[in-house]
Amino acid sequence: MTADESSTPVGPVRSTGPAEPVSQAGPDAPAEPELEVGVGPWPGEWPRDHHYDPELLAQGDRRNVVDRYRYWRREAIVADLDLRRHGFHVAIENWQHDFNIGTVVRNANAFLAAEVHIVGLRRWNRRGAMVTDRYQHVRHHPTIEEFAAWAAAAGLPIIGIDNLPGSRAMETVTLPRECVLIFGQEGPGLSDAARAACSALFSIAQYGSTRSINAGVASGIAMHSWVRAHAGPPPG
Repeated sequence: MTADESSTPVGPVRSTGPAEPVSQAGPDAPAEPELEVGVGPWPGEWPRDHHYDPELLAQGDRRNVVDRYRYWRREAIVADLDLRRHGFHVAIENWQHDFNIGTVVRNANAFLAAEVHIVGLRRWNRRGAMVTDRYQHVRHHPTIEEFAAWAAAAGLPIIGIDNLPGSRAMETVTLPRECVLIFGQEGPGLSDAARAACSALFSIAQYGSTRSINAGVASGIAMHSWVRAHAGPPPG
């Protein structure tokens, strides 16, 4: 996808008037309590199921995981997710250390993609993934040609998501149940080689003044479109 026009830094905003106080409370007002994430140590007798991590049971589980995975070992969570992963994969080109990759991985975890494929540079900024890369399978392909060869061997059509001339509106089609959704580098979008490898190109409808949305946002929209077509409700 092409670069978001609002990404250009504009510098600090200066005020010409007096600063507005942050709070009207007096100096002796009680501090607001900090919200704790997760759960504390397991109360009572520990469960004996092999899914549970003794260290987490003893110290508490502050990870960003759903309640059904509280106190579980990471390997046990991944194994359980593997039983339910969806039929779509996600790929993103990485020629300039795109900061959107972390968001794409986080979205792939949220929508339970089979795998994330990073095409190009192996290194990527993991901060945006918010640790979800520990639970999501991520595969690296040095070139588009190698990625395309892998997809062909796996029998998966490559579906490009970009607002290119000739792209069909994604809102008018149903994404294939088994496929790879590929997103381009922030700025130039899909490379010529990636476009040539795609069996179809779809665009996301936009109604405002900006020319594009970034790849991280586009990936979430596309994955949710797949989920609406092919997935049932998530487990309780």
